[in-house]
Amino acid sequence: MALRNLMTKKPFAGILTFRQQLRCVQTFSLPDLPYDYGALEPAISGEIMQLHHQKHHQTYITNYNNALQQLHDAINKGDSPAVAKLQSAIKFNGGGHINHSVFWKNLAPTREGGGEPPKGSLGSAIDTNFGSLEAVIQKMNAAGAALQGSGWVWLGLDKELKRLVIETTANQDPLVIKGPNLVPLLGIDVWEHAYYLQYKNVKPDYLKNIWKVMNWKYAAEVYEKECP
Repeated sequence: MALRNLMTKKPFAGILTFRQQLRCVQTFSLPDLPYDYGALEPAISGEIMQLHHQKHHQTYITNYNNALQQLHDAINKGDSPAVAKLQSAIKFNGGGHINHSVFWKNLAPTREGGGEPPKGSLGSAIDTNFGSLEAVIQKMNAAGAALQGSGWVWLGLDKELKRLVIETTANQDPLVIKGPNLVPLLGIDVWEHAYYLQYKNVKPDYLKNIWKVMNWKYAAEVYEKECP
């Protein structure tokens, strides 16, 4: 994810004081997609991808940056109630940025390997933990379809136990909310903005078709890095 440091004053070399650290505000920017908006059609329309990326993801980033700036100001003023009040906005919008940054990498055009089943160590881990890839897809689709309201369904790695897990998170909660050792391998956005323009209220069709553009190569790279 793109990151830049805005510093109101260049610090001296050495250890920064707490007050100096507060002068450094990190801001985030919208990451570029590694493919064109229409590259995932017909599984996901170009119109949805453009709106999802340019409008929804951008909104999370804008609100996240604003909340971080407000937090920075509140801490400098010693305004504890304001600091506490900002936590929900930081969690929601920061989570939206984290989740979508993973989501774009989880997808790939079919001509670039989207939909091709996982191989190597991740493929073996899927067979060991779930029995088959088909079982993973069925479990994740069922979890996503059953999720009430908005949220995400995840295939994750428990780094401590070295096993794969399927989890759901509400709203924009990132997977780490479910456990500090969980690393997302694949995440499926089941907010209506991810599919409604194309699939209307038939969420199961969206969940069925998204596997046609799933980027298992990226998931395998994350798995091999975190579980060598």
